[in-house]
Amino acid sequence: MFLGFLLLFMGFFGFSQNQFVIQNKQKSDKIKFKLINNLIVLPVEVNGVTLSFLLDTGVSKPIIFNYLNVSDTLKIKDTETIRLRGLGGEETIEALKSKNNVFKIGDAIKLNQDLYAVYNANLNLAPKLGIPVHGIIGHDLFEHLVVQINYSMQTIVLTEPEYFEHKPCKPCEYFGLVFHNKKPYIKAEVTIDEKAIPVKLLIDSGSSDALWLFENDSEGISSGKLFFKDFLGHGLTGSVYGKRSKVTLFSLKKFKLKNVNVSFPDSESVYFAKKIENRNGSLSGNILKRFNVVFDYNKKLLVLKKNKYFNDPFTYNKSGIELAHSGARLVKVFNDKPLKGSGYPSSNKTYGNISIRKNESYRLVLMPAYAIVEIRPGSPAAKSGLQKGDIVLSINSKNTKGLSLQEVIQSFYEENGKKIRLKVDRNGQIKTFSFVLKTLF
Repeated sequence: MFLGFLLLFMGFFGFSQNQFVIQNKQKSDKIKFKLINNLIVLPVEVNGVTLSFLLDTGVSKPIIFNYLNVSDTLKIKDTETIRLRGLGGEETIEALKSKNNVFKIGDAIKLNQDLYAVYNANLNLAPKLGIPVHGIIGHDLFEHLVVQINYSMQTIVLTEPEYFEHKPCKPCEYFGLVFHNKKPYIKAEVTIDEKAIPVKLLIDSGSSDALWLFENDSEGISSGKLFFKDFLGHGLTGSVYGKRSKVTLFSLKKFKLKNVNVSFPDSESVYFAKKIENRNGSLSGNILKRFNVVFDYNKKLLVLKKNKYFNDPFTYNKSGIELAHSGARLVKVFNDKPLKGSGYPSSNKTYGNISIRKNESYRLVLMPAYAIVEIRPGSPAAKSGLQKGDIVLSINSKNTKGLSLQEVIQSFYEENGKKIRLKVDRNGQIKTFSFVLKTLF
């Protein structure tokens, strides 16, 4: 009897090493996530250490960023050096491949998980999102579990496939998935210059944009004349630039989205991505968030249902500014108006060469500094005289010490004609600049 139990246990243990399993009777678990700039950030426990990961359907194996800071804590072992390639050019980057790691997401656990540790400053998402993000996880989570994403409630439900039932859903649409290099693709339709064009798109939950298309004149996929050139983001192997525009209609069967933001990346940035057979681009977070989604890789099925975000207009950053968290700055806070949630003590403390002191009227605290890291030539912000490296102190007379990074950035998405007034610190000099948000198409 004991031998039978032992064999069953060993069989279960061996099975669970190679895939995620749910460690509860229901074989299902719900996890809360944060939705930041259309991206899903969720807690992932790696070798006993809780980190924040981006949920990205566009990656196959988990990636840890800036591993020099976390490798000792995570006890990464069994490593070998390899080269990885991604968006941003033809160059590859060095990474450490590590085996036999334990990953846990809620009650879902995998005991023998490979991961890639990459040290690349461009892959540090924390400055861009305003919260710590330590890595990316994708295919290995989706491969053996049904993943239900409720963007409205900001929850994910993970279920073992044999315990999941697809219930009839009249408001839903069902799509077959095809896979290339462990990444999911879907068929959709885009309307450009009144012409409906069928497209094959990578489902990329790790991008905050709405739609990326690869220009192809023979298929009628073109930016036309109404566009502006812009920085689109950081890929695995470099920065990605291209054109931003809109398409009049994007169709996912009966779901019709109008005036959808679209980016056309430069051809050299997506040279290898375009080699995927018949791929026309990517469908990303600003579209996905408008649905509650079921990914069932086991049945090669995607289910979409409209949510409260479906009719939100597609807006874009009209300022020409890209901001990122850039260290900290000292802020004077008066004691009769305590700063809630600052996380810093009110008594005298010393951090390195910086002293935090308290007197009867005020105290000095460290708060996030928001710096201009990209500025589009010819944009309203550039014409006003703002420069890369400027630290934003206030926006429209509102001190940024009380605002999150996303709250500051959201001001640049407001209506055409909105006046923006920024006070900045430029190498110790306080300067003020004003500009008006302008719609380009």
